[in-house]
Amino acid sequence: MLDIEFAERTHAGHRREHNEDALGHVVPENAAQVQSQGWFFCMADGMGGHEYGEVASQLAVKTALDGFRKIPKGVMHVSLLPRLVQEANAAVHDAGLATSLRGARMGSTFVACALRFDSAVVSHVGDSRCYLFRNTSGASLSQLTRDHTMADEQMRMGILSKEDAATGEGRHVLTRSLGNEMFVAADTVTVSLQPGDVLLLCTDGLHGYVSDASIRQTLQTYTDLERAAAALVGQANDAGGHDNVSVTLIRVRGVERMGLYRGRPYRLL
Repeated sequence: MLDIEFAERTHAGHRREHNEDALGHVVPENAAQVQSQGWFFCMADGMGGHEYGEVASQLAVKTALDGFRKIPKGVMHVSLLPRLVQEANAAVHDAGLATSLRGARMGSTFVACALRFDSAVVSHVGDSRCYLFRNTSGASLSQLTRDHTMADEQMRMGILSKEDAATGEGRHVLTRSLGNEMFVAADTVTVSLQPGDVLLLCTDGLHGYVSDASIRQTLQTYTDLERAAAALVGQANDAGGHDNVSVTLIRVRGVERMGLYRGRPYRLL
């Protein structure tokens, strides 16, 4: 049976009075729900200033959490998560219509991760990220998401180098976010899990100021997730604390190997 532990931490940073990040989770209540529903984590980074950014991120997270709690037993996460992202987008878009009449805009990034059996499904919009840390045969940190920013798009087209994309002004310009349009396309990826794997969800308050190498080293150094999360937030604040920063760490302690036959999962012996 899938067995995980997790830690969450968020901080306003040193330069902002309010925290426009939001995060949340749904934990299965019993062994049956571990198999039929699984675990769910999500995170959002609001845009539009304190009043509107905070509302957007909290609304996106609440909508997704409520949607996950209502899913039928056995629904496939790979089809569910893009639908939850769209529901969150619709909620932020509808709320934003009222703010636009007052000359303000409301939006949010969003990243979600659902885990069941021996895999995780990640779906996202914007530049909040999900990483996979694997500490077997040498520690490795892989970015599972790709930023929906102008700089990242230019890098993929070969216009910018990876170094220029990481430091250029275009890294702050989102090409996709919740609330901007009535419909949004989420990128979704599935990854097979191994015992010991750690998934990291974070806003750009972390990855914009702390290098991947430093994140990898921190996850390798601290085995306790609470201490690791605190260390990552501390590093972002030590780098200036220019932005809100949020971190969710999920460690896989055990997996249940499963296969699929005609869309139905079955246990592998």
